[in-house]
Amino acid sequence: MTQPQMAPICLVENHNERLSVNQKAIEILDKISQPVVVVAIVGLYRTGKSYLMNCLAGQNRGEWLPSGLQTKGIWMRCMPHPTKPKHTLVLLDTEGLGDVEKGDPKNDSWIFALAVLLSSTFVYNSLSTINRQALEQLHYVTELTELIRARSSPNPDGIKNSTEFVSFFPDFVWTVLDFMLELKLNGKNITSDEYLENALKLIPGNSPRIQASNLPRECIRQFFPNRKCFVFDRPTHDKELLQKLETISEDQLDPNFCEGTKAFVSYIFPYAKMKTLREGIVSFWTGDLVTTYVDAINSGTHENSVAVQKAVDHYSEQMAQSLRLPTDMLQELLDEHTACEKEAISVFIEHSFKDENQLFLKLVKLIGEKKGLFVLKNEEASDKYCQEELERLSKDFMENISTFSVPGGHKLYVDMREKIERDYWQVPRKGASEVFQSSLKSQVIIERSILQADTDLTAGEKAIAEERTQKEAAEKEQVLLRQKQREQQELMEVQEKSNKENLDQLRAKLVQERKQLIKEYKMVLEKQLKVGLLIPLVVHPR
Repeated sequence: MTQPQMAPICLVENHNERLSVNQKAIEILDKISQPVVVVAIVGLYRTGKSYLMNCLAGQNRGEWLPSGLQTKGIWMRCMPHPTKPKHTLVLLDTEGLGDVEKGDPKNDSWIFALAVLLSSTFVYNSLSTINRQALEQLHYVTELTELIRARSSPNPDGIKNSTEFVSFFPDFVWTVLDFMLELKLNGKNITSDEYLENALKLIPGNSPRIQASNLPRECIRQFFPNRKCFVFDRPTHDKELLQKLETISEDQLDPNFCEGTKAFVSYIFPYAKMKTLREGIVSFWTGDLVTTYVDAINSGTHENSVAVQKAVDHYSEQMAQSLRLPTDMLQELLDEHTACEKEAISVFIEHSFKDENQLFLKLVKLIGEKKGLFVLKNEEASDKYCQEELERLSKDFMENISTFSVPGGHKLYVDMREKIERDYWQVPRKGASEVFQSSLKSQVIIERSILQADTDLTAGEKAIAEERTQKEAAEKEQVLLRQKQREQQELMEVQEKSNKENLDQLRAKLVQERKQLIKEYKMVLEKQLKVGLLIPLVVHPR
């Protein structure tokens, strides 16, 4: 084997919410011809992960990375294994989870899952206690890990039904820094391992709330059958020293903390196993493995974008095929929208993969925008159609308008205009066009001229007629306004109903996926028990 690179190097870069593989690091991995032991550590931002990595690297002082750099993505350090000849130790340090100042926090779970996939011993580092939030995060990542791995396999169904399903997962070590509790249970002293097992103990009962609480516990117990726990006292009570933990000497640290870190290192070196890729067979850990998993993650993220586009295209195609513009009423368009939107959501759910970036919300927004365009097109088609119909009905009337400027002409004019109006409202598929109202406004000057020219009417009768005309026009204006208000209310009601149905549809899908996942977990566990291949809990002495 070529002498491995000792200085840390970025293996997986996390930039602009996308993961990429560092080819220089891949070249280093591809030169390794020995079995490898891969230890990865994951945990919240500023919880002492890098200090533990320094201990494993044999340097209790000094920065894990060169000065000024942050642990973004996954950083790797390769070295000869301290206690296993002809083996290479690969240490993976991940960027801190939950950093609020980080520009791309959505990738936390992908980094977390990659660490599980790549390691033979996985260290999860937390502060103070083992809590429910940490359990749920671990549970979610195990789901994510298996999905990535299934996508990376040429035969995903075979994976789910083989012993490889469980045995592939790394050994699990939970480290709790700044541990604040006493290691006691029911008044009796317990070990750190017993503390972990008690945290993973299933709660009796069958209520939905209890089942929800038990699910992450059951998941961790099944996928990480080989478990170990270390708890550490606070390194020092000096706040200034805590800020520069990697640079201070060991004699400045609390002796109990130092004892804990030595026990941690003494456990990892002899008991951390070689990385295996399938059914316990040792395989060389190469750059291709890293690249395959990162590609699977990126393709999954890309696939969600494709799923959005497929869903939007489906909505547009179905609306275009189903609608004949203009519709008779707006409600007809809205009913069709509701049906097509529901189909589009189904298309997205079918083709999406772990919607980490919440593209479902983007899809709903895009469909809303498409609906708005269809409403606008419907109004434009309605205006054009109504204008053409009104011109057709009014053709003779307008060509002979001068014939009404005679004694008694105003009554003839009103009778003809009302007939045109009755015929107009009998025309189907007009929608809520304002064309007729606009036409009425344009007739005001003409009607006033005809009214004034009618010598059969007295001045008082003319005034009454003009007042009546203005009143009718105002009433029709109010009718049109109320119709517009009803349409706006219909739009709002449809949107509210649509939002609820979309969320219900997505929630049902998530529930179904969760049920399927539990079913698969149980099937795998039963198979492991039948063939006697389930790895028992191994608790090694310190």
